[in-house]
Amino acid sequence: MTTVKAKYLGDLRLECTHLQSGTKIITDAPTDNNGKGEAFSPTDLCSTSLAACAMTIMGIYAKNNGIDLTGAEIEITKKMAAEPRRIAEIDVIFNMPANGYSEKEKKILERVAHTCPVHLSLHPDVKQNFVFNWQ
Repeated sequence: MTTVKAKYLGDLRLECTHLQSGTKIITDAPTDNNGKGEAFSPTDLCSTSLAACAMTIMGIYAKNNGIDLTGAEIEITKKMAAEPRRIAEIDVIFNMPANGYSEKEKKILERVAHTCPVHLSLHPDVKQNFVFNWQ
């Protein structure tokens, strides 16, 4: 069953619709690749998906184990390579709230993040750097 439908709007822009919810995302080519940079680029979405997926998997573990992750913030930095143009590296910095996590909880949550499907699906040449800042 189709998950997303996308329509090319011209000028390197697409409108992507999530069929189950009707939510729409506009993508635009980045300014360094002939675009306007007025929306997420496809590679921005890929990098963002890695962070969101890892946080979601951590959230599932936390929810099932009575741990509150509310307020966690994530910084995502994508680094591109040339020839071929591709994502070379993604830095994901998790800034965790001061919720009194035990050392055991911290260790488990960090390990769980690395089990997310996006992390496991990206090509091994894409360097994925996860950093956890615990308050």
